[in-house]
Amino acid sequence: MARPRSRSLLFDAAVAVFALVVSLGAMGHGGWNRDGGTNNGHPLDAVGVSLTVAMALPLVARRLAPIPVLAVVATATGTLYGLGYGFPPVAFAVALYTVARWPDRTRQPLRNAVLVGSVVVLLVPSIVRSGFGPGVFAGTVVWALAWFVGDRVKQRHERAAAAAERARQAEREAEREARLASAEERTRIARDLHDSAGHAVNVILVQAGAARLLLEQDPARSRAALETIEVVARETLDEIDQLVRALRDPGGQDGVEPPAGLAALDTLVARSRAGGLDVQVAWAGQRRPLPPGVDQAAYRILREALTNASRHGGGTAHVELSYGPSALELVVENPLPGSGARETRMGHGIVGMRERAHLVGGMLDARVAGDMFRVDARLPYREAS
Repeated sequence: MARPRSRSLLFDAAVAVFALVVSLGAMGHGGWNRDGGTNNGHPLDAVGVSLTVAMALPLVARRLAPIPVLAVVATATGTLYGLGYGFPPVAFAVALYTVARWPDRTRQPLRNAVLVGSVVVLLVPSIVRSGFGPGVFAGTVVWALAWFVGDRVKQRHERAAAAAERARQAEREAEREARLASAEERTRIARDLHDSAGHAVNVILVQAGAARLLLEQDPARSRAALETIEVVARETLDEIDQLVRALRDPGGQDGVEPPAGLAALDTLVARSRAGGLDVQVAWAGQRRPLPPGVDQAAYRILREALTNASRHGGGTAHVELSYGPSALELVVENPLPGSGARETRMGHGIVGMRERAHLVGGMLDARVAGDMFRVDARLPYREAS
């Protein structure tokens, strides 16, 4: 910041010197104002030089204090005009331009008073002495032009600054949206990781228990259970590896498969059956392609519901998928093993299922109905915006 400020001060000093030289030159050559062929210029003397210096020197600080500089310049200029010194209105024009270009913190009433007072101080002595002649008219035109140019330059810079600020704001908003999108994606991945690991661990737990019990009585079935554990563990490790890679590098999706949809339902059902859960699936309505969000939400809800049925149910589960006119309806029912299991609580799984339904503009209800635990979900085909 120091270098631009130094350049500005040097430029303003050059402007002050220019105004001083032009004014002294005009005064030394017989003056500026000529009305009716009569020279109204006062001979240049020590008083004139002193007033000219007082008029031009404050322009060095014109950007630092526009209104005070204008007041000093107007006073010195008005005094020179009142004493009959003829010179071009350069210094006051520069001061007026500065006020229009760089408004300071001066209160508006005081600012207006200085502007009106400056014009009065400059015009009244000349008008009283010689009337509204060519010199007064020329000075008025120059001052009006200086104010107009300064105001236009200020407006142009304000528009440029506003455009730059809007661009910065848009950039900040874009960065914020990107961060929010990344956070939402990480949250989704975390949910998928929880669902996948929970389902796989439940299957592995059931198969491990079966393998232990059948190790001596039925070695073939025990070996089949161990093979199921191996397959489930390998598939789950692959999925977890993909999810962890996505978490580590959310910007690069190369090599990471999209979340599974209802196309993977048969695999999910087979895995659940291998884990000891007897699953029956029924379809109703005309099947149709689903939006990706709805397709993935339906799969995740079914997987979590089957995991809950395997953990807390009576060994069976009934799944029904109905394609309605405007929404996909899912129902998962499983019997409760005993009266003690009927006291359910809102665990992370049910909360996660409800969140997935809400994300696509749907709804989900999970409740105990008699001896059954029932999950009802309705997912509209048009995703929520």
